[in-house]
Amino acid sequence: MLYNIIKAYFAIVSNFHKPFGPALTFGGIIFLRFLVSAGMISDIIFFPSLRNQKINKPVVIVGNPRSGTTFLQRFLVNGKIGSGMQLWKMLFPSLTLQKFIKPLIPRLEKVSPARFHIHAAHETNLTAIETDDPALLFKYFDGFFVYGFFLAFAKKDYLSRFDPSLRDTSKRDFKWLEKVWKRNLVSENSSLIIPKLFSLGARLPKFLAHFTDAKILYTIRDPLETVPSGLSLVTGVLDGRFGFWKLPEEKRERFINRLYNAFLELSMRFHDDYIAGRIPKDKIMIVRYDRLMFDFENLMNEVLQFIDYKASPELKENIHNTFEKQKVRKSGHKYSLSQFGLTEEKVRKDYDKIYSTFLS
Repeated sequence: MLYNIIKAYFAIVSNFHKPFGPALTFGGIIFLRFLVSAGMISDIIFFPSLRNQKINKPVVIVGNPRSGTTFLQRFLVNGKIGSGMQLWKMLFPSLTLQKFIKPLIPRLEKVSPARFHIHAAHETNLTAIETDDPALLFKYFDGFFVYGFFLAFAKKDYLSRFDPSLRDTSKRDFKWLEKVWKRNLVSENSSLIIPKLFSLGARLPKFLAHFTDAKILYTIRDPLETVPSGLSLVTGVLDGRFGFWKLPEEKRERFINRLYNAFLELSMRFHDDYIAGRIPKDKIMIVRYDRLMFDFENLMNEVLQFIDYKASPELKENIHNTFEKQKVRKSGHKYSLSQFGLTEEKVRKDYDKIYSTFLS
């Protein structure tokens, strides 16, 4: 943790020359870890039901950023099929701490990193259902979030440090997620957890070996859309926080190329595992983005059948109403390949396997 924090601090300061803000942020993360550790111990005393809480048949949404994962997760959670993680509960997963923190959320929103998101691309706040990857960032300051938002700015490329085939933290990470998810089920009085983790694309076989009864919903969208949209999402946050687009062109290009390669690696790792049969086909369902937009009703019937969930009349009506809205929905998020120095030819060539296997 300290290694990543030190490297991330100097990477940010050397590029943006703002030493005080990052120092407070990283210092807060270290303090948060000790605070949460104490709270987790207290939970054992004050919430004895945790001892018997199990993670049964989790429905896990995986896919590269901007491929429909957020929309799908929030629909399932809002439909009362299961519970997802609110961002503030990833910051403070301890049930004991949550009792004290909840009244402070309106004040915390004013300093939350979520305020830098481009809301046309991704509506979020501390109480929004979000990807579970930040839970690993807040606990270990590790994972693809750390690389994508901090270490990709370093002079040295640290992507290999987050390569599961070279440095495997799966056992540690899955154990922590299990603790966090159990507490969320108790907090939400729910029996089914519906997490979303884009970083699992590189280690799904190991995840399914740990959570043997899990079901995976893997979202696929045309890389010509996910790549620039994902890059826009990340650089938008960094621009709001540090002024990314004011950096010299050389530094911007280096960061964009590294983030592009990281997204590509996530897709290729999943593709190769899927084709090689390392992911059991009865454990995974491919969810295409175009069907989320234009065939939502039929798709959701297939999803519910896949996860063994019987829809109530209210849920069926909600699915139909959402289908009607999706047909005319238009995103306000604007982006382009040229903004990031990319061409259609390059993206199609790099993602050729994805096109051939899933989008033909």
